[in-house]
Order: sequence, then C-alpha cells, then structure tokens
Amino acid sequence: DLEDLEGRNGKSGKGKLKGSEVRGRVNGHHQENDMENLSLFEIVKLGKSATQSVVDDWIESYKTDRDSALLELINFFIHCSGCKGAVSSEMFRHMQNSEIIRKMTEEFDEDSGDYPLAMAGPVWKKFKLSLCEFIAVLVRQCQYSIIYDEYMMDMVISLLTGLSDSQVRAFRHTSTLAAMKLMTALVNVALNLSINLDNTQRQYETERNKSIGKRANERLELLLQKRKELQENQDEIENMMNAIFKGVFIHRYRDVIAEIRVVCIEEIGMWMKMYSEAFLNDSYLKYVGWTMYDKQGEVRLKCLTALQGLYYSRELNARLELFTSRFKDRIVSMTLDKEYDVAVQAIKLLTLVLQSNDEVLTAEDCESVYHLVYSAHRPVAVAAGEFLYKKLFSHHGPEDEGRPRRGRQCLNANLIRTTVLFFLESELHEHGAYLVDSLWDCASELLKDWESMISLLLDEPYPGEEALTDAQEAALIEIMLCAVRQTCECHPPIGRGPGKRVLTAKEKKTQLDDRTKITETFAVALPLLLAKYSVDPDKVTNLLQFPQYFDLEIYTTGRLEKHLDALLRQVRDVVEKHTDTDVLEACSMTFHALCNEEFTIYNRVDIVRSQMIDEQIDKFHRLLEDVLQEGEEPDEDDAYQVLSTLKRITAFHNAHDLTKWDLFTSNYKLLNSGLQNGDMPEQVLTTDPGAQLILVHWPGCMPYTCSSAVKLGLLFYQTLPSKFWLPGLSVEGQKLLRFHLNHLNFQIHSIHFWLCFADDEAGKIEALHRRRNLLAAFCKLIIYNVVEMKTGADIFKQYMRYYNDYGDIIKETMSKARQIDKIQCAKTLILSLQQLFNEMLNDLGCNFDRSASAFFGIKELARRFSLTFGLDQIKTREAIAMLHKDGIEFAFKEPSPQGEGGPPLNLAFLDILSEFSSKLLRQDKKTVHLYLERFMTFQMALQRDDCWLLLISYRNSLQAGADDDTLSVISGMSSRSSARIRRSKPPAANKRKLPEEDSSCSSSDVSMWVNREQSGPHTPVMMSSPHIVSTVMRDAKKLRPEQGYMGVYSMSNETPHTPLQPQHQHMDYNSQVAWMMAQKQQQERASLQYGKMRGHIQHTIRRGSGLMEDDEEPIVEDVMMSSEERLDDLNEGMDFDTMDIDLPPSKNRRERSELKPDYFDPASIMDDSVLNVSMF
Repeated sequence: DLEDLEGRNGKSGKGKLKGSEVRGRVNGHHQENDMENLSLFEIVKLGKSATQSVVDDWIESYKTDRDSALLELINFFIHCSGCKGAVSSEMFRHMQNSEIIRKMTEEFDEDSGDYPLAMAGPVWKKFKLSLCEFIAVLVRQCQYSIIYDEYMMDMVISLLTGLSDSQVRAFRHTSTLAAMKLMTALVNVALNLSINLDNTQRQYETERNKSIGKRANERLELLLQKRKELQENQDEIENMMNAIFKGVFIHRYRDVIAEIRVVCIEEIGMWMKMYSEAFLNDSYLKYVGWTMYDKQGEVRLKCLTALQGLYYSRELNARLELFTSRFKDRIVSMTLDKEYDVAVQAIKLLTLVLQSNDEVLTAEDCESVYHLVYSAHRPVAVAAGEFLYKKLFSHHGPEDEGRPRRGRQCLNANLIRTTVLFFLESELHEHGAYLVDSLWDCASELLKDWESMISLLLDEPYPGEEALTDAQEAALIEIMLCAVRQTCECHPPIGRGPGKRVLTAKEKKTQLDDRTKITETFAVALPLLLAKYSVDPDKVTNLLQFPQYFDLEIYTTGRLEKHLDALLRQVRDVVEKHTDTDVLEACSMTFHALCNEEFTIYNRVDIVRSQMIDEQIDKFHRLLEDVLQEGEEPDEDDAYQVLSTLKRITAFHNAHDLTKWDLFTSNYKLLNSGLQNGDMPEQVLTTDPGAQLILVHWPGCMPYTCSSAVKLGLLFYQTLPSKFWLPGLSVEGQKLLRFHLNHLNFQIHSIHFWLCFADDEAGKIEALHRRRNLLAAFCKLIIYNVVEMKTGADIFKQYMRYYNDYGDIIKETMSKARQIDKIQCAKTLILSLQQLFNEMLNDLGCNFDRSASAFFGIKELARRFSLTFGLDQIKTREAIAMLHKDGIEFAFKEPSPQGEGGPPLNLAFLDILSEFSSKLLRQDKKTVHLYLERFMTFQMALQRDDCWLLLISYRNSLQAGADDDTLSVISGMSSRSSARIRRSKPPAANKRKLPEEDSSCSSSDVSMWVNREQSGPHTPVMMSSPHIVSTVMRDAKKLRPEQGYMGVYSMSNETPHTPLQPQHQHMDYNSQVAWMMAQKQQQERASLQYGKMRGHIQHTIRRGSGLMEDDEEPIVEDVMMSSEERLDDLNEGMDFDTMDIDLPPSKNRRERSELKPDYFDPASIMDDSVLNVSMF
C-alpha cells in the first residue's frame, strides 16, 4: 500500500497536508512532487518527512483555520488507533467528544485485534517512535502561544481522556500513550517555565534592591509583567497536567492490559527525574511502589528501571528515604523473582541503594543477595557479584593508602582474604567456579593477581599478621584454580551461560597474554606449592590441574627446564605418597598434559613417566608373586600393598597407553586366584584394570557358580569407566569380550533388575541413588556398544512401570541408542514388547481377556514408544518398517493351540503393533500390508469371528492411508489421511470418480500386489513411479515428493515364515481370491460411508436452528475431539521428539539452579561414596 501511495502521489504538484494550503517539506526542504493529499497519520507513518517540518506545517494550518487543523489532529489520533472511520466536519461541529468516540467505536473493525501499536515489524516500531516524537515536537513548538489559547489543548486533552476510558483496547492503549507523552512534554514546558520564573524573580529582586537613583522603573514594570505572565502560564500548564494525571494516569496505571500499565509507569519515572521539585515526592512515588506488586513481569521490570534512574542521582537520594524504608523489603524479595530480568534489575537497584547509603540495607538484606552469586542464571549471578564487590571491596580506609603494591600486605591481598572468608562462610565449597565467574566482570583484575595469591600461600606472615588457616589455604587454592581456568577458557562454567563462543581478535590476544603470564608465574611457584602441600590430598588435587592450562612452549623459550624437572619430581613423589583415586588421576592427567609430542619437552617428560610406570609394574609383579606363592589368604598388609599399587597403575591406565607393559597375564592370575579361592578382597578386584576391560575377557569365569558370576558382574558394573579405551584389543578380542559379557549378563540380569526395579518400601533416597547409578552403569554398556543393543530390551520394557524412579535414565538410553542405530533400536523396542507379551501369556494363558490391565499396559507402552519416533517419517521409515516386519513374524510364529483353523497363539500382538501404523508412510503401508498377506491364508481373510478382529483391525490400520494414492472416493470418506488431503488440496483435486474407474483401480492394485507376491516385497529398492502409482488414476505432476520412490528396508532378505497352511494355488486362484476380498472391502466401505453421511445430516439438522444464537459453538466443536481420528490428528501435530511424557512436578528456582548429571557423559564418574556401600 505504501508503494502504491508513493506511486500515485509521485505526480507533479505541491505537497500539501490534507485540509491545508501549506506546502509540505521533507527534511526542511519544500517538496513539490510527494506527500500530496496525504493525511497527517499517513505522513507520520511513512516517516519520510522531518517531524519538525510536519509540525510547522500543521501550526501554519492551525493559524489559518484552527477548526480544520484541529479536526485533522483529532483524526490523526483516531487513525493511530487503527480505526478506519473518520470524524467529519459536521460531527466535529455538532457532536460532543463522547458521542464522537461512540460513533468511532461502532465503525471500529474488531475482527482483527491488531492496531498500529500492537503490530510487529520495523515499520510499526518506527511508527510508535514517530508518534511519540510528533507529540513532543508539537508541544515544544506550541509552548509559547497555541497551548495557552484555551482551545487546542482543551480539545486534545478532552479527546484523549475520553478515548482512554474506552472499552476498545486500541483506543485505550493509543490514547494513553499519547496522553502520557503529552504529559511528559508539558512537564518539560513547566520545567522551563519554572526556570524562567526563577530567573525573572531574581532579576526583579536585583533591580528592586538597587538604589532609587539607579533603579529603572520601566524595567521593574516589564519584569513584574513578565513574572505575572509566566505565573499565569505555569498555572495553566499545571491545570493541564492535573487534568491528564487525574483523567488518564490514575485510571490507566492499573489497567488490565500490561502494556498500558508499562506506559504509565515509564512516563511517571520520567516526570520524577525531569521535574523532581514537583513530582519526586511520596504522592507520586507511591504509584511506583504499589505497581511493584504487579502480576506481570514486564510491569515490575519497568518499575525497577524507573527507580534506578532516581537512585542513580545522588542529588535525589535524600528525597527517597521514606520510599526506601517503605518498599525496601519488596525490592529485596524481587531479587528472587520468577522472571530473571526482574531479578537482575532488582539486584542492580539494591546496588544503587547500597552506593547511596550503605546503612539502609541490613545484614539479612545483603545475605539474601549474596547467595545469588551461585545462581545458574549468569545475569543474576553477575549482578549479585557486583553487589558483593561494592559491599565488601569498594570501601578503602585511610590505612589502605600506604600499603605496598605487592606481597602479603598489599591491598589486593587483603581483598583476596575477604573473598576467601566469604567463600568459606557461604558453605558452598563445590561451587568455587560459580563465585569466580560472578565476580569476573567487576573484579577480574583482583582475581588475576596471581603473585598476591602465591605470596599468601608461600610467604611467612609478618609479625602481628594472622596466618591463613588450613581451610582458608584450601579455599584460596580452589579459587586460584577457578580463576586460572576462567582466564584460559574464556567461558562460564558448565550450566551457566550458552557455553563456548567465538572470541574476538582482541579477546584472543588477551587470552594468549594471560596464558603466558600464568605459565611464567606458576612454572616457578607450582613445584614449591606441591612441596609444601604434598601430604594434603585436596590441595594437591587442585594444584596438579594447573599444568593443563600452561603454554608448554614457555618452558623452552623462557629457559625454565629446571623448574620442569622440579615439577616432575614433585608429581612423582605425590604418586608414591598417595593412594587416593582423585590424587592419582590428577597426577595421570598432569603427565598426559605435559606429554605432548608437539613440544620439545616431550622426551624429558616421557622418560620420567616411563620410569615411574616401570617401577609400579615391577612392584606389582613382585607383590603378586608373593601373594600367589603363599597359597593362603593375603593378610591386610599384603592386600594393602597390592591394592595401592593397582590404584596407581589403574590411574595411569585410564589416560595412557600401557599396552607395551602386557598387564593381561598378571591380571588374569590375580582374578583367577580370587574367583577360585575366594580369598581376594573385593577392593582388589574392583580396582584392578582387569575388572574394567580384561575381566570379562577371561573365559574361565563362566563355569563357576551363578553367585560368583553375579558378584563379579556387579563389581564390573560398579567400576565401569566413563570411557572405554581398548588400545591393544583386536577385532577378535572385541568379539570375544562381547560374547562373554553377553553370557555374563544373562546369568546376572534377574538379580540386576531385582536391585534396580524392586519396590523399595522404605523409600530411602540413598538406596534409590545406588540403584539409579547401577542402572546407569549397565546402560553405559549398551551406549558404548560393549554389549549388543538388544540387551536393552530388559530395560526398555520397564519404562512405564518404573517411570518415576528410572524413567529419565531409560528415556535417555533409548535416545542414545536411536542415534547410534535407528533400525537396531526399533528391533530392540519391539523385542521388549514381545517379551512382555510372552510374560503375559505365561501368567494369563492363551485365552486372556484383552481388557486385562496387563494387555492394556503393553499397548500403552507401545504408544509411548511410537511417540518417541517423532514426526519426521522420512528419517524413521526404515526403522518403523523393520519394526512391523518383526512384529508380523512374531504374531504368526506360533501355531494355534486350538489346532488347524484357529488363530495363531500370538495373533493379539497385532493389536499392539497397530500403535505404530500411524508412523508408516502411505507407500510403506502398502508394502507392510503385502508382507502381512504372505502369512495369511484364504480362510483367514474370510474369518469374521471375534478372535480374528485384531487381524482385521491391523489390516485396516495399514489400509487407512494407502488408498489415498488411488484417490478412491469411498475410502477417502473414512480415511483421516484423505481428509487431510482434502483440506490441503484445492476442490478440483477431489472430483468424484465413476464407479468403473474405481473398480478398475482396485483390480489394478490387486494385480500389482499379486505380481509382487511372486518375488516378495522389496521395500528398500528405489522403484520407478509407474510401479507404484497408476498413471490412469493420478497425474504425474500431482504426485507428492515421497510417492516417487519406495525406500524402506527390505523385508525379503530373510526366508519368510511358512504360513500356517501351505498355499499351492495357482495364479488364477490368487487373482480370484484377491478380487473377492476387494469386493467385500468395497461393500464394507460403502456401508460405512452411508452411515457417516446419515449421521452428519442428522447432526446438521439438530444444529441448524441454533447457529446464529451461539457463535462459539462451532469453535468448541472443532476443539473438542471425541473421535479417535481427531485425536490422532492432534497427536501428529505435536513434536513428540522433544516432548516430555508425564513430567514430574515443577521445581522452585533454587532446585532449578542445581545441575543434573548426564548419565552418559564420558566425563561423568559415579560417586565412590555411594558405590562403596554394600548392596547386598
């Protein structure tokens, strides 16, 4: 429309405002060709003219004919509200504002709820700015004459007040915005009048105080007259502001529409900031305070930002004392607001309050903000970190001026002590990285003062100085490590923020410089720190992580080789002194970080590593020989020596390639002796690296008792590492490993699931946590392809029964398995359903009732499995087709227990399998239907007894969408797939076919199926379209993209199951049978169509008389889906790939901030404290 307007008005002529004779201007220049005959609303909407020139043109028009100009201004506000109507000159002269508003309300188009201020897009966003600017410029340009004529402003204020009280949201929103902006402009005028009045009064007093000889009486008269005029103008402006405030603001600041309340609060904040003498008092502040309790977050947010502008000025703080004391508690409580943006602004407001007067906030108020530095939401944490920094670190006394710049007594050292004390008092020692990240934006220079931190740890305290306690030293080391990590990685810790981001060139340069400084500083200090704290496991574990962030090139370029040798000696001593797993793994990772072949220090580090591993393995061999030669149960000392040595070897085995040391023989002897004699402690077996990858490689464990295998398997699951690294295992070894593990799993699985899924009547959380960890460890075997995926069937079938306790783990396992292999995952899902079906048959017998809860539970589980495949049928078509193939084979696998002529034993499984029919593409339904008919005999096809209804139901589910490809009229009436096609296709695509055409189509399709029967269905083959779609019935150009090929996995690669009754009929007999079946189906569909049409006619007659009485009834009918067809349509419209089924109750913010472990993250390690608890 805008382009049309510009093209239509691009002719030569004078640009004029509508109803005026003034020439239009653009950007201060006269415009001859554009903007001709445009209304004021259209000019402002286009935004091509400078607002100043538009206002000047209107003022000139007003001076010429104020009625026509004011009428145009009135229509401007009406059109800004989105109303299509216009106020005529007759209405303007003879009707009151209330009558005009009523008339405009009748002409308002309420069908669409859109109006300019509510529309999205850059054009309408710019229009809102242009509207506000137009009002401000209009008042500014009229402030010396027109606004005091008691005509224009009275009419505008009266109109806007009336519109703001309208029930039409568009009128109310637009007029409130215009009135508030008008009020803001008047406040600016009043402020200028106040300044001029003060200046005039000062000049008058100065002139009057002069002596009589020097006094100018004429000047006094002029000043007196000017003061009187200014006072009258000020009174007039105050009357206008009072009218707007009482007529609009008082009513609209509590409007039901949040956007209107936001406008009011935003503008009153501007008034108090601009003209504090008049508005910054409790009479106006109370409205902001009350609105802070608003239920909408955007309104509360606007209150806080308005108050920030007031607290930011030190000059205005004195007037806010009463407000602060009254609403301080509310502001503090808003730091825990459910809207994170509101919480951030509340913390920032408290920071400004703290800066203005630190005595206002009590210790309890500050503590409520302090703990937010550990929030998972980074903006909240950063705001809380700034508050903490202002409270604890920004106050410097006179004694701080003379402190040295470096050493224990420098200013930063004192601030670091304060940080450590806060970290310890918060009692959240596991979240040091969160504290550092919260303080990073405001205190990065302090956290990068490595010299001061090292000085506090290594230097002796000065006389009279209090030394750091052991806990303070441990906390300082942790904070120092977190600061180093933050410096080198340049991204927030896990769980806070979006993760890694692309660094700018400046950030990369800063990162390299900081990393160089870290290496130069800690390369010298780290050996000294390790020497001092070598006996403390926690401190040593943190200190050993520093080399991971070193720039190893500095060791060579900086001539720091001697410090590298000192570091290697200290790490080697730590390995000898400690047996703690965390310490040993930290040592292993330190060698892993230093053994980088890209740097020249590799040979130096590799020699030390090899020597250390040689010593440990030689020691292990000697201890093992001593233990095995004695032939008795090893005593505590021998067991401890073996255990400590095994721990050291295991720690290095997890991060380094120890293949050349050939650990298999020794581990085999150790495990063999432990299982045969039962004299080896459990800790030795679980610590042995053989328990992680060589244990199940041993064929000798299988002949032993089931209890031994169960015990050994459970020990294996507990010690299962997060990563499987088999450096020296060949393909045959991998197969052998999986073979023995599968057999081991078969023996232990009953006890394993008794532990995982047994009802825990006591409900102890610790026991549940142990079982969850055990289940997660077993699932790792599936995810990392150590055992076959079909082993997961034992887990997947428990998904519904134990969803509350283990549903998240099982669901994640299914998701990971599908990512690995969609087809194998589908086969595993159908296997789990088959296992449940067999268990039900064993419990209820072959004549079970299909209404039994067990059968219904299996169907519900199948439905849940079906939802996990999502909506993208192209990606899952092969998996779904293979699932149906296995299900059909299972249904016809066992013969009927009733003898010949009875239904197969597992025929009821087809009812479960039908839950997956909706996931098949139409052409794949044909193929699956053909595969089903291979197992059916002629007698089966003609059966209509109750026991055969499940077969008929499953066949119908396969035919529901397949008939759409032939555009069959009869099937289209009953198929929801064809119903969707009719809604999306134009009417021309739904022309009625002649009966002869429909019959020919059916016979053609049947002959095609019969011809395929000779060679079996080949779903994966890319077939040409003539073999799929009849060219007689459907035009090639009308085909859907997916109908031109058939790409599902083949169902004929294996030898199909032999039908229950052999078929020796010839081709003619098959054709005859197919023709009879097609005729019977056609009769059934015709009767179904007649029933539906008759029901539809009756329903229309019943509702025909009441259509005009209740407009909402059709909507209710459309939403309330009572039929299964509509429910399926609704389900297919939802994205079940990301849908959480039966979600647990929502958690509060503090619980949301906690991190949930990823049970399949390679970096996750099970809790040793839990695993060490006896599980038997």
